[in-house]
Amino acid sequence: MTVVNRPQEGRAGGWTRAVTARPRLTLLLALLFTALAVVAGRGVADRLGSGGWQAPAAESAYATKALEKHFPASQPNLLLLVDSGGATVDAPAVAAEGRALARKLAGEPSVTGVTSYWDGAAGLRDRGGHQAIVAARIVGDESAAAKVLERVAPAYRGDHGPVKVSIGGPVAVRHELQTTIQEDLLRAEMIALPITLLLLVMVFGSAVAALLPLCVGIIAILGTNAVLRGLTEFTDVSVFALNLTTALGLGLAIDYALFIVRRFREELGRGAGTLPAVAATLRTAGRTVLFSALTVAVSLAAMLVFPQYFLRSFAYAGIAVVLIAAAAALVVLPAALALLGERVNALDLTRLIRRGRPAPGEPGAGWGRIARLVMRRAPLFALATAAGLVVLGLPFLRVEFGTADDRQLPASAESHVVQQHIRDDFAGSPGGAIDILVESSPGRAALADYSGRISALPGVERVDSPAGRFAGGRRVAEPGPAEAARVADGAAYVTVLAKGEVVDQPSQRLVRDIRAQDPPFATSVTGIAAVVVDSKDSIAERLPWALAIIVVVTLLLVFLLTGSVLIPLQAVVLNALSLTAMFGAVVWVFQEGHLSGPLSFTSTGDIETTLPVLMFCVAFGLSMDYGVFLLSRIKEEYDRTGDHRASVEFGLRRTGGLITAAAVILAVVMVAIGTSRVTNTKMLGLGIALAVLMDAMVVRSLLVPAVMRLTGRATWWAPGPLRRLHARIGLSEGESATPGTVPDTRDSRPDIRDSPDTRDAGGGSRAARPGGARGERDEVNAGR
Repeated sequence: MTVVNRPQEGRAGGWTRAVTARPRLTLLLALLFTALAVVAGRGVADRLGSGGWQAPAAESAYATKALEKHFPASQPNLLLLVDSGGATVDAPAVAAEGRALARKLAGEPSVTGVTSYWDGAAGLRDRGGHQAIVAARIVGDESAAAKVLERVAPAYRGDHGPVKVSIGGPVAVRHELQTTIQEDLLRAEMIALPITLLLLVMVFGSAVAALLPLCVGIIAILGTNAVLRGLTEFTDVSVFALNLTTALGLGLAIDYALFIVRRFREELGRGAGTLPAVAATLRTAGRTVLFSALTVAVSLAAMLVFPQYFLRSFAYAGIAVVLIAAAAALVVLPAALALLGERVNALDLTRLIRRGRPAPGEPGAGWGRIARLVMRRAPLFALATAAGLVVLGLPFLRVEFGTADDRQLPASAESHVVQQHIRDDFAGSPGGAIDILVESSPGRAALADYSGRISALPGVERVDSPAGRFAGGRRVAEPGPAEAARVADGAAYVTVLAKGEVVDQPSQRLVRDIRAQDPPFATSVTGIAAVVVDSKDSIAERLPWALAIIVVVTLLLVFLLTGSVLIPLQAVVLNALSLTAMFGAVVWVFQEGHLSGPLSFTSTGDIETTLPVLMFCVAFGLSMDYGVFLLSRIKEEYDRTGDHRASVEFGLRRTGGLITAAAVILAVVMVAIGTSRVTNTKMLGLGIALAVLMDAMVVRSLLVPAVMRLTGRATWWAPGPLRRLHARIGLSEGESATPGTVPDTRDSRPDIRDSPDTRDAGGGSRAARPGGARGERDEVNAGR
């Protein structure tokens, strides 16, 4: 039979002509874009920050800026840990060297507020008397402070006569975080790329086809780096966003390219010519890729509602990489396919593996059997799977929120070692105290009364104020020269040293207790614990808006894809269920430290406040990515046949292998990211890898078919006005058809009986069956 395969006219046909009319020119422009992106994105990592957890409009942010301006010594970000060896820090030679180090540091440009134990700050000596601290503040933003640190650190680190100096403090921690992340990201790419290529060869069989997703991923990553470099001219961007750029750039490019290339090969297998196959691919898989990209972009865009630039950075990177990956998949990939044609199947590297083995059965048959089994026992699978996911998420009920600190770094990192010595050996926490900015020209008596009341609060070690030192509700030392320096320009500051950890729950409660006081003057509280409290409050305030954006736009997009009211609701609920294992594991592993040894990290007993929000947005978007792939093929078959149960089986049979392959490849990329020595990056990579695998292998394979079987044909119900709206503006992957009819497809697809070896986008096959579509439904019914 002669097959006539004419692309459908309209927007899809116009787009096909646009990207395939001059494919060589399209690829040349893509190459030019990539080259420009390399130049524009050069040095992006050096311009990124390693902070961004603080809400800029919070009370703590205001107090930090005011204290930095009026009292730079109150906000030290550089600490020199001076170790006297066997002697005491009061030994004459040690004391002389300590004072010399402090004087030298005070003379460095951009360094201010230098103080030390030998200048009268008694709290800067350890309990054993063998270590002391020189504290200072490097002025300027993160980038400027990092440059100053790089300049001055070599002159102070190491042996100085009778003492040995190590460098710590927030600026040193940030610098080591940034350096470590850059090194780990390069290593992750070296791990992920060859493994990904090997898996793609196994999935496609063809080395030529396997290289296409990597090309799309490289374009997406380099293009996003250029976007981030441009954004650094206008706003702060977190260095952690580079990890998301790599992970999503490779992961989504592979997802989209898998879907498009598989569909193109399917159309070729049906007997279509190259250009008609490209047209059919863009009209079907291309629409699905577009919907998928929009859903992922919306999930990531929701982070823009938060004020912390750490979260906003992931929105910038995520939106850019998703849109560039989708554009490359819908522009560059079709042009490449138009040039390759049948050669997309060239260089089959799996022939040696298959040689001598019996011919495989029908591709996708296993997924069909799973679908039939699940739908026969739908109530059991639905209940057991949902209950199991909920149980896996229960540890998240014990979550405690904190902030990132030096313990994100490996235990051997210099700044981590310094801060650990301070935690273990010093009273209170130098550089991590709670600071109170006092304004409105407070009097000495009022300050003394206020400081005494603060010192009596639970969890307070001592209070240092212009009125003296207080502990247990009373003054224990009269004010001296150091206390006199706490007053300037009609303002003052009070330092509260807590008994516990800097950001543990008692310290956070102490911040709220201090703010609950009602002194006769204006006060603002800052410090690391106050930043955490403000960050939690800021996220709690904005979280409903972010969730509303994700849910509403997801419901709208899935409705436009399916025309159903129930399917969008199912998609949101089931996607959320797929994330429970990730959140439970985050608490059980990283907060409680159950696998801290094998995974090589230091448990802090809490989770960085912004991280669950980030992981939710990324993992939810990726889950919707796979959900759209599955629903689009189910919808296509339901439009063609009107058989609900057969359509669910068809969708899983056609996409089960595709989704699983894409999930495994993305998990490999995320696990490579998870090999980072930085705990937050490790948590992000391993957590999202777990979420992706649970979504693909449990939710899409078991829970979705079970729930759709339980809802039956009501799955596709929509009220009349919405049905008419969808008829006007909705999009679907298949040809338009009235459910329950089998349209004449001779103009757009060949008779399947003439193509006994066709392959589909999910590893399935439409092998010859008597009776065409009706015979296929009869076989499904017989299998049940």
